[in-house]
Amino acid sequence: METSKQSSNSEEQKESLLPRIDGPQDLKSLTIEELYQLAEEIRDEIVCTVSQTGGHLAPNLGAVELTLALHYVFDAPDDVIIWDVGHQAYAHKLITGRREKFHTIRTHGGISGFPKRSESPYDAFGVGHASTSISAALGFASGKHIKGDKNRVIAVIGDGSMTGGMAFEGLNQAGHLERDLIVVLNDNEMSIAPNVGALSSFLSRKKTSKLAVRIRKDVRSLLTSIPGIGDDIVQLAKRGEDSLMSFFTPGMLFEALKFNYIGPIRGHRLDRLIEAFTNAKNHGGPVLVHALTTKGKGYRPAECDPSKFHGLGRFEVSTGEPIKKPGAPSYTKIFGQTMVRLAGEDEKIVAITAAMPEGTGLSQFAALYPERFFDVGICEQHAVTFAAGLALEGFKPVAAIYSTFLQRAYDQVVHDICLQNLPVTIVMDRGGLVGEDGPTHHGVFDLSYLRHVPNMVLMAPADENELQRMLKTALEHDGPAALRYPRGAAEGVPLDSEIRSMDIGKGKLLREGDDLAILAIGNRVWPAVEASKELEKEGVRAAVVNCRFVKPLDKELILETVKQSDRVITVEENVLEGGFGSAVLELLAEEGLTGIRVVRLGIGDQFIEHASQRVQRAMCSIDTPAIVQAARSMVAGEGVQKAAF
Repeated sequence: METSKQSSNSEEQKESLLPRIDGPQDLKSLTIEELYQLAEEIRDEIVCTVSQTGGHLAPNLGAVELTLALHYVFDAPDDVIIWDVGHQAYAHKLITGRREKFHTIRTHGGISGFPKRSESPYDAFGVGHASTSISAALGFASGKHIKGDKNRVIAVIGDGSMTGGMAFEGLNQAGHLERDLIVVLNDNEMSIAPNVGALSSFLSRKKTSKLAVRIRKDVRSLLTSIPGIGDDIVQLAKRGEDSLMSFFTPGMLFEALKFNYIGPIRGHRLDRLIEAFTNAKNHGGPVLVHALTTKGKGYRPAECDPSKFHGLGRFEVSTGEPIKKPGAPSYTKIFGQTMVRLAGEDEKIVAITAAMPEGTGLSQFAALYPERFFDVGICEQHAVTFAAGLALEGFKPVAAIYSTFLQRAYDQVVHDICLQNLPVTIVMDRGGLVGEDGPTHHGVFDLSYLRHVPNMVLMAPADENELQRMLKTALEHDGPAALRYPRGAAEGVPLDSEIRSMDIGKGKLLREGDDLAILAIGNRVWPAVEASKELEKEGVRAAVVNCRFVKPLDKELILETVKQSDRVITVEENVLEGGFGSAVLELLAEEGLTGIRVVRLGIGDQFIEHASQRVQRAMCSIDTPAIVQAARSMVAGEGVQKAAF
């Protein structure tokens, strides 16, 4: 007991190391024991900060030792380290000069939750979407080869991102070019949800499995017991094990792509990581280091439920329970509930997600209808074309994908769904501004990039009741249909007990008025209604139309409303170029209407930085006060600049 007490006192007296780390060079003087201590301090800092700001917790906790070993061995920023997605770069930020700003992560005016080139020279490449690091790193490596630059290039990619086809496109060319490139495979057997597919199963064949370790231990004991020659046989067997390892591990796959394979190694053993990275650094050509890590390492709630703690809002550190504000359920939850309900009525409905069953609200559907649920991994392009094939077999596929990630499958939407006029429903979660995740995750382009595609029906609900009705409408439509809804809580309106479909291309007049007309779409409808009420107090009668459909527009209702006034405001949470407001302008031009003043409120020609959704909407002049101000200016004849900030 006395010894334990002395040890405890010694631990308490240890000087904190993190405040001494102002850059990666400060790591190089630390001992292995001090690096382990630093790893724990970094974990504590990440847990404490994310509990207050929200963010990507579990993947960052799993990559701490990996990050320390990389910066210990390599000399960033001269040696280029590129992070895939960026979900695991918090430790990297802490030790590259951003420690004192770390508490501001993902907040307005603070540092980004993802690597960002304008933020630090150590962030060599801006990321936010999966499977990009190898291609980018190969570009760096090829450029350095042309210039004669001998500095190293390292791509850190997770096993989930490795399911994306782009990763293998990069690997394929890297092996062909034989450039000096190091790929670190951070393998925690998860992306956001547990990984799926044959590749995931292949990556899981690890020589460090309990069975493999036990077999090797037993065989070693048996061989060493042979008098005289036992030790020699053990060494011969060890060489044989190394030569056969590629057959039992992913080394076979990567070596076929002309990569020198190192691993699998334990991703929380700093000595092993440092040794492996040193060997990779001294080896020419393409090298892949396969590290096995634990997602959520060091924080028990995250280790027990890494999917829940992948990306989350504020939470109680002691319990891991989220700090929730009372209010309406999220749009995501309403979508998931509606899918379950409609699937119970129609056995032809199937659901598809790209590695995000929880994020898209489909977990309950997956549990109830496993034969009709497909998680294709981080493969949005494949998801869309896969849906096309299901449609041709007589099913009603619903592909639920975040708006920002659907951008990756634009070609498949055009050629594989719309060109063939197939009844596929595309559901875009996170349509609009997403808040703290920032510009890589905003879904602000979908109305523009989908409305010009022939055969596509495009809609956006004003609230959760319209969401369930639009989903039913899309599933009953004999052709492509897409609907988008925002991140976060819904409006809190009652849900119809019977889900009724809508007439395609029909909007709804919510408030009458002849001083001006406010044409709104999606989650900007109710702010427009509130603006109309505020204007009424000032004697300004503003009509409000819930347009519902971006394509086809309700021409009759829009024209009838517009003709009662020569002032029109369009409001959308989408970029102005090519969006809903553009569609209205085109309609007015086609109808030959002149003398009508139109102000479009939306997102200007600029990427919107991370902040709360409330702040972002105010920045973009699409909230209720901005609509009121635009209306006042129009009525006063002052005119308004579009989406200026």
